[in-house]
Amino acid sequence: MANSNPTNTFCGWLCLSGLILLMDQASKYAVERTIEYSERVEINSILNIVHMMNPGAAFSLLADAGGWQRYFFIALASGVSVWLVWTMRRRPTRLEAASYSMLLGGALGNLVDRVWRGSVVDFLDFHWSYSHWPAFNLADTAIFIGVCIFIVSTIGSRNHQVHDEGDNSDHENNKGMR
Repeated sequence: MANSNPTNTFCGWLCLSGLILLMDQASKYAVERTIEYSERVEINSILNIVHMMNPGAAFSLLADAGGWQRYFFIALASGVSVWLVWTMRRRPTRLEAASYSMLLGGALGNLVDRVWRGSVVDFLDFHWSYSHWPAFNLADTAIFIGVCIFIVSTIGSRNHQVHDEGDNSDHENNKGMR
């Protein structure tokens, strides 16, 4: 179904990104104000809320790199964010737009942390027994969901394209049989 007003749709996707950014920053602010650094608060048998600072990327990649990584990740997140906004203006499918919106909100959430705090606040600590997944935050969750949606939309697009190409080749083959 075609969008009747692409500008409103674009603004709606940007609003979703903004909502993700606000939720991410509000949750990080709450953690900073209520939980001491490195403290763990047990929620249930698989989830703790922690207050951690990650100067690196996912899984603390480059966390001990000496400080240059902060500026690298600021530049990377800024570039990716500009590209996502530009791509969203090109009227992608709804699934792609949802993906880009989630990615943008997450990238901006962690970008704000790097600019204002110098590191990313992580607080979700999932674990099983004594094995812990690296702590993460709502921005990371939005990025993960955005990537999953993007993969689903890409696979769906390819399957649709293959199906359409198959229909065209069958049509061409049938023309030759007349």
